[in-house]
Order: sequence, then C-alpha cells, then structure tokens
Amino acid sequence: MNAKEYLKQAFYLDKRINSKLEQVESLNALATKATSTLSDMPKSPNRGPSKLEDTIVKIVDLQEEINRDIDKLVDLKAEMVGTIKQIQNKELQVILEKRYLCYETWEKIAVDMNYDIRHIHRLHNLGLKETSNLIKPCHEMS
Repeated sequence: MNAKEYLKQAFYLDKRINSKLEQVESLNALATKATSTLSDMPKSPNRGPSKLEDTIVKIVDLQEEINRDIDKLVDLKAEMVGTIKQIQNKELQVILEKRYLCYETWEKIAVDMNYDIRHIHRLHNLGLKETSNLIKPCHEMS
C-alpha cells in the first residue's frame, strides 16, 4: 500500500459510513410508512414476524455495523494523525491533515495557506514521500 492509498482509507470509510446512514434513513422512512390492516379475522399463531419487525431488525443491524465502522474510522484517523505528526515539516503536516483528515479541496487548502495551488501540490508530493518512508517500516513487519 502506498502513502496515498494509506491516507485515503479514512475518506473511503467515511463515505461508506455516510452511505449506510442514508440506508438507515431510508429504512426508517419505510418503517414509518407501514400501515396495519384491521380485520376481525383471527391471525395464525404460527405466522412469522411481520414485515415491520424485519425492517426494524435490519435497521438495528445496520446501525450496529455503522457503529463498528465509526470505531474503525476513529482508530484509523488516530493512527494517521500519529503518522503525520512524525513528519518534521509543519507545513507538510497541515497539508496532509487538511486533505486526508478534513477532506478539504486543493483550492481551499491553497487559499487557507496563502499559497499557489501548484506549490500546494509540490508540498503534498513531498508529504507523501515522507509518509511513504514512515509507513513502509510498519508494513514490512506485518
């Protein structure tokens, strides 16, 4: 895994979490739209769980999965912060943090740091090289 792939892990995990949150929202909307039909006919005691119960179980399962993913994201970001802090150059640290932990655009980073976007890209490449040197020893041991 190269430095860029390593640093982008948090972004993709965050996107998956957001996607799952949208799924929960959709399932909640379906569950609240459920209507019951009133009838004086007796119900079969052997009848399986209702569709509403199935939906609620799916919602709970998905929420548990989201919580596990959030725990992973927090751990991953903490690991990435530790890696980035090992870089000596503070400018490189800021660029990597803004890009890979805050998911900021290149344009916003350039404006915030008062640099030309080309200079931001050059600094970013230096930061990736330094990150690569830091993560290689860790991944070689695994």
